[in-house]
This record gives sequence, structure tokens and C-alpha cells, in this order.
Amino acid sequence: MKKILLILLLGCLFLLNAKAQQTRYIIKFKDKATNPFSLANPNAYLSNRALQRRARHNIIIDSTDLPVTPRYIDSVRLAGNVSILNASKWLNQVTIRTTDPLALAKINSFSFVISAVAVASKINEQAIPVNKILPSEKINNIEPCSDLDKPTELTDLSIYGSSGGQIKLHKGQFLHEHGFKGEGMLISVLDGGFFHYLTLPTFDSARANNQIINVWDFVDNNNSVDEDNSHGMSCFSTISANMPGVFVGTAPKANFSLYRTEDVFTETNIEEHNLAAGYERADSLGVDVCTVSLGYTTFDYANQNYTYASMNGNTSMSAIASDIAAKKGMLPVIACGNDGARPWRFVASPGDADSVMTVGAVDTFGIVGSFSSYGPTSNGRIKPNVAATGVRAVVASPSTGLPIYGNGTSYATPNMAGLTTCLWQAFPEFNNMAILDAVQRAASNANNPNDRVGYGIPDMKKAFVILLKKSYAQTNNITNCNATIKLNVKFDNSMKVVLERKQSSEINFSIYKTINGTVNFTNKSISFTDDLMQVTTGAVNYRIRLDIAADTSFYLDSLVIAAPLNCTNPTNFVQLKENPINNIAPLLISRAARTNMHISIVNAVGQSIYENSFIQNVGAQIKAINMQAFSAGIYYIKVFADNKKIETLKLVKR
Repeated sequence: MKKILLILLLGCLFLLNAKAQQTRYIIKFKDKATNPFSLANPNAYLSNRALQRRARHNIIIDSTDLPVTPRYIDSVRLAGNVSILNASKWLNQVTIRTTDPLALAKINSFSFVISAVAVASKINEQAIPVNKILPSEKINNIEPCSDLDKPTELTDLSIYGSSGGQIKLHKGQFLHEHGFKGEGMLISVLDGGFFHYLTLPTFDSARANNQIINVWDFVDNNNSVDEDNSHGMSCFSTISANMPGVFVGTAPKANFSLYRTEDVFTETNIEEHNLAAGYERADSLGVDVCTVSLGYTTFDYANQNYTYASMNGNTSMSAIASDIAAKKGMLPVIACGNDGARPWRFVASPGDADSVMTVGAVDTFGIVGSFSSYGPTSNGRIKPNVAATGVRAVVASPSTGLPIYGNGTSYATPNMAGLTTCLWQAFPEFNNMAILDAVQRAASNANNPNDRVGYGIPDMKKAFVILLKKSYAQTNNITNCNATIKLNVKFDNSMKVVLERKQSSEINFSIYKTINGTVNFTNKSISFTDDLMQVTTGAVNYRIRLDIAADTSFYLDSLVIAAPLNCTNPTNFVQLKENPINNIAPLLISRAARTNMHISIVNAVGQSIYENSFIQNVGAQIKAINMQAFSAGIYYIKVFADNKKIETLKLVKR
């Protein structure tokens, strides 16, 4: 069954019935010996953008990055009447077309060949009108719809027009309003065709701004995808549409590569090979996010079929390639499938891959679509990861480019891919797995994931805050009765950092200082100094708050700085400001004179786990001892002043 994951409401369909001899094969190689390319010179096969991503996220270049050995490909080509179709360096194989049995025999005799496996025939595609989508028996639950349909869930987000509901479901407007619409990011759409993307008004903005930077057809091996199936165009529209007041996508300012990997007239393993080749081209180009609304379970040839047991993330070519894509630093976003109400029921591959974001379908009210496939994977992992609008999703009409409705996890996937791209734009310092983790933690079922929507419907504002907190750092110290708090915060001119202060004698916090952001959303170093000379006995509590326009406010951190009994007459004491602790042990040390200090921590059996020597000036300071690496239990802190033990404190770590 064709698993181009879709319930598309787009009119009249044609049937295809064709039988053909298998003429296409996958040739798998044993190694990459005698390869003229080397790991020492990756510029020969990876773009600067791809290399920069690897450097930024410490991704090692390895043998899978090397192209397939050219000599092997040449030997296969020259074996007889053979045409080379596509090569996959990650899977170390090529696809060929041949009807020459002698050529196949010769190829199988090569010492560097593992196997030559028949995978597909070549159907006469000219018999099918190119402006039509898949045959009706290959599509799930088609309903008629009209280009005149209008969404019933109108929102106050007028800039988005019909697509406001699917943006608002995830608070995606928060990212857009703060300047994150995909600029500088690169998304690859891998699908079955992008019918009339060169002329439909939906893509006027993307074309005018040269946002479509690369296209390739891995089925017909040419650089034209405009005349093929409309499914990929519809998916592409949910991200890139930029028709203010009519239809705006989830990442309308991103750059794109469009790859046709799916042959919509057949269903064979060769399409999984094409997907791998598409990923590889995307990786070499430096793509950030790949959106894949394709899935594979059963095929035209029964011997290629998968079972549910195969849906373990490690069996299918497409799942293996998707995980390698993630290993290279890209984030694959993949449809979970439309089999929720069918006998198969479960997620399709490559949605079973373990390092990808697999997406289920809900409507704009968050109600899951009955067709959306179930998890888990056959080895028990949570799938889908998250859910987005795929029930009455707004997509472009293939005839007019104006918004119409479509149903399917096919559309939930690019909706989520676009918003995730905008989030990553704000935090490029984090890698793909950190972005995926933040999206999951910000979802509606984060604490109780299930087999229908996984971690739930992501809140992109919440994901933004999670990453902002993760990028935040803070240090503090007291010198001569001056408390200095140093922060590293990522913010811009729509935001401000507010330091709140409360002495032990006060009931409420009050604003002590405010710092307004500057234009660019970047990490900024901020330093606050508070004179404690007049502070009364006890602790001074601080809170660091980030105000984001009038939209949201949250606290980045809090801390306690102990004011000495009198900064003009300090005394000697040692005190744990918190006990038991979770991770940080705040040890308050006050000295009346400059002192050589030493701290030693031992565990319950007397083993030393921490040592620190330092000079403390007059006054008090908190030594924040990081205990995160140590297990829960009882510890003892020994404090020495001028080589004399002055205190032993019992510490309990939860």
C-alpha cells in the first residue's frame, strides 16, 4: 500500500494498474577501498555550511561521509547494459537499471559487491496525468472539498489568514513576533513531487527572495520537480506560504531544498534508497531540518514487506538513513502514518527511527485524528514524539495556490518542522537532540506521554523559555561588602532583565535594577553590584526575572547572599544555607580577616570527593559547591582556616 501519508481533499483521481518486469536493482558494496576522497579533505564532498555544523556541534567526519568508491560505480556501469540511478554513501550502495542478465552475473562476481537485489520495475509514467495525485486505492479516506472552503476556526491573528489556527495551536506566533521566521535556516522537503511550485502564487514570496536554493528529482534523475505529484507542494506550502491575510506558513523566511525521492506510481524499496540519497544531498548542502511525509510498511512485491516487528528503528533502509541523518546533525521530522483506523494501525518507517521527531495529527482544538497512527515502536519506544495540525490542515490548492483543507499526518509534519526550525534559529548553539528535547518537554503530555500523541502538542513559547534557561549562566561573590552578581543572558530589545531584591527583614521583593536589551537576540554579559554596608543582619535574597515584552515573564534564577552581621565589623562563621540539597551546596563563609581557606568533602565511608583551597578576604561569601555528579546520601564538609579545622558540617544530598 502506498504510504505517502495523506488524506488529501483535492478532487478527481486516476487509477493505475501496471505490471512490469523488475528492472531496477540495489547493488551493495563491501567497503570504500581505493577511494580517492579522504577524511582529511572533506571540502571535496561537504559544503562549508555542512562543515560548520559539524564543527559547531563536535560531529566527527567518518567513513560514511566519503562518497561511494568511484571505481566500484564505474565497474558496475561497464558490466553491460547498465544505467546507474542513484548512489548512497551512507548505505554504501547504488541503484541501477538493467535487463541484462549477463551484466548482473558479472556484477555479482565482483569481489567488492555484497549483493545485487531486484527491487523495482519501471512503469510508464506518461500514462498518468501529471497533475493528479495518487491512485484512489492508494490513498486513505479521500473526501471531496472545494477551493472555496474557509476555516471554521478563525483567529484574531489576521496576518496568518486561514492558517492562523494551526500556528496558534503551538503559540507559533510568539516565535514569529520575536523575529524568528526561519531566516538563515535551511529546510529540505523530501516527497513525491512539487507540482507547479514555480507558478502558484503561494510561493511568490519564496521565489522572489530566492529561498528555494536546490532541487533534484531522484526518481527521474533530473533537476525539475515542478511537473510531478502535488503532495510535496502541499506539504511545502504549510511551511513556506507567505500570503499575508490569506495563508502564512510556519517558517516563511527559511531557505529550502526540494527533493523528489518518492515514485508515486509504485511502492518499492528503491524509494527508501532514494530517501537516503536525498538526505545525503541535504546533509552535504548543510540543511538543518528535513521534513519527510513518507512512510513504508508494505510494497508492490511481497518479499519486500515489513512487519510490525520491523518497526524497531533498526531494520528498514529509511529508518537507518534517518538516524544517520540525525547523527550528521540534521533534525529529521517525519510523519507517523495514517493507519490509526486500519489493520496495520502502528507507526510506519522511517517514523520508527529513534533519533527523529515523529509527528501525529490533531485538529486546531488538539483533538487527535482517528487516522493518525499509533505507537509505540515494536521495541517499546514512544512514538509519535509530538502532534501538530493534520486534521483539516490548511494547504495550498494545486490548481489555484489558495488555501484549502487537507487531512493527514503528512501536513502535521511540515507544520511542526517549520516551527521547530524557527525555534532552532533562535538557539543555534544547541544541537538537534537538544532542540528535540526542548520541544518534547514543552508539549502538553510531557510528564505522561502516550501512544497517540506522544509527548503531546508542543508550546513553542515554553520551548523557547526552556532553551533560554538552558543557555543562562550566573556567578556571584562578595568583596568588601559589595555583592557582585554576573549573568550571561540571551535577550534582545523586546526583553529586559530585572533584578529583584529582598532583605531578611522584608516581606516582599522589590525591583533593584533593570537592564533593557539591545537589538540582536544574543548572549549578553550583565553585572550587578549591590552595596551591603547598610544591610541589616541576615540574608539578602535576589531573583533574576526576564520580561519578554508584555507577552510573558519568568524567573531565570534565584540566589541568596548572606550579609555579615555588620559589614564594618565582620565575624567568623561557617553555615550551610540549604540542607538537604538537590545539586548545589551553598556554603556561607564569613571571615573577620583575610584567611587561607580549605574545603574538603568526604562521603559516608570517609572517601574524599572534593577539595578546594582559596584565599578569602574580609567579609562573607557563598561557595556554591556542585554536587550533581555525586549520588544521593550523607556527606561531611570539613572547613579549614589557616590550616586549622574550624567546622565539620553534615550534608544530605537528595
